Amino acid sequence: MQKEMSTLPRLYVTRQIPPEGLRILRESGQVQFELWDSDDVPVPRKELLQKVKGVDALLCVLTEKIDAELLDAAGPNLKVLSTMSVGFDHLSLEELKKRGIRVGYTPDVLTDAVAELTVALLLTTSRRLIEATHEAKTGGWGTWRTLWLCGYELANSTVGILGLGRIGVAIAERLAPFKVKKFIYTDLEPRPELASAINAEFVSMDELAKQSDFLAVCCALTPATERICNKNLFSKMKKTSIFINTSRGGVVNQEDLYEALSTGQIAGAGLDVTVPEPLPTNHPLFTLKNCVIIPHIASASYSTRNAMSALAANNLLLGLRGEPMIKELKL
Repeated sequence: MQKEMSTLPRLYVTRQIPPEGLRILRESGQVQFELWDSDDVPVPRKELLQKVKGVDALLCVLTEKIDAELLDAAGPNLKVLSTMSVGFDHLSLEELKKRGIRVGYTPDVLTDAVAELTVALLLTTSRRLIEATHEAKTGGWGTWRTLWLCGYELANSTVGILGLGRIGVAIAERLAPFKVKKFIYTDLEPRPELASAINAEFVSMDELAKQSDFLAVCCALTPATERICNKNLFSKMKKTSIFINTSRGGVVNQEDLYEALSTGQIAGAGLDVTVPEPLPTNHPLFTLKNCVIIPHIASASYSTRNAMSALAANNLLLGLRGEPMIKELKL
């Protein structure tokens, strides 16, 4: 039995992933694996570089930077990488391609959870729920006042989507029953098939900024989108507009966002993602009442995280067998 185990491909798992994925790996009989047995802290870089030496496969999460240094440390046996994430900005795709390493990822399964959380964050921000809770807890709740804690409603509004993909469509589908007047979007190019599902109009970046009462960022982080949400965008937005980001922190220039929020250029912002993560508690954005920051939890539902874990495990096992992955990045 020991001899049989020793001939199985070696896998390192960089985090204690949800149970469904671990069960699939254990029951497959296809790999021998070691994992960083913690969900609270990432594996230290030094230890990660040691543990990947000679492995045939690697299952990671978005906190691990998969770059030339790590791939060199792993060596030529590494043939399959599976990331338990829909985003892949933590992966050096060119380095992976150069080495012929196949890459699996986990889109689609988190669409509903991210869309739900985006709507929750939008409503929390626009209706000032965090401020309201604080006032109720700390004695600020006095006599009824005509404009106290007033916010902005979705009825008859224009909702803009920056980057129209599956998640953007799912967000719009959930917002439509709130009697939104119009959906608009911008992307690298028009996406008529997706847009038709939500009756959304393709507009320029400038028009997106000018028209949106609510602007939801749903684009991937790429060199083209890095810090795309900056002073140029915020300066064109309405003073009553709400900015929401559940994509990647790197698409926002946080200094410019702070300025827009603190000077009243826009009404509020809700962020599930920041740079860095975690955002230091003394960061200026935390001082603003009109900025709601939550700790990157858009896909954090039990069912979705287990589905992501299962997909990551199955992608990896299929890759090791030389078969098509369920969800594979085309490098």
